[in-house]
Amino acid sequence: MTMHPKDIGKAYDKITHLWENGNFNRNNGIDAHKRALAFVNNKGKALDVGCGSTGRFIDLLLNEGFTPEGVDVSAEMIRLARRRHPGVVFHHRDICEWCIEEKYDFITAWDSIWHIPLEQQATVLAKLVFSLNKGGVLIFTFGGTDEKSHHTDDFMGPEVYYATLGTNGFLTLLISLGCLCKHLEYSQHPESHTYLIVQKA
Repeated sequence: MTMHPKDIGKAYDKITHLWENGNFNRNNGIDAHKRALAFVNNKGKALDVGCGSTGRFIDLLLNEGFTPEGVDVSAEMIRLARRRHPGVVFHHRDICEWCIEEKYDFITAWDSIWHIPLEQQATVLAKLVFSLNKGGVLIFTFGGTDEKSHHTDDFMGPEVYYATLGTNGFLTLLISLGCLCKHLEYSQHPESHTYLIVQKA
């Protein structure tokens, strides 16, 4: 059932039109990010994990005074992102394998963590928290189920993998990593789309 992240990237290479056709809601996730940014103490470097091609969070971070970077496993998404923001650093990498060398004051992983294999999600979250400066803020979305689970579906076209540690699973993990929970919201009820904002203590 598990898909390798590089196969996820190849799937997204085929469906960039879903974000590039002009019908995509560029306000998606913006209010949640503004809520998260209110907790940030320093506006230095920021990282958009699974940045995609729309650049809407990159624009927000630039307007807020950050120096943003993006990372995505899809080569086509990165190509389009670089075309939209030629002055921004974008990394074509698998977040599971990428050795992050920088420290950030803000990290977002909107609609991306859930594509990471279930058995690697805790490791990736720990990597992101380690990459935050003290007082740095992380916002990410996940499937807000009661228990951890994973599945594949093809509602966007190609088959894509989804996984979640479950709400309490993520909360327990982030608390154990020294984070303070600032906001948790089921943002598309009755769907299980959930976002969590935490700050590194």
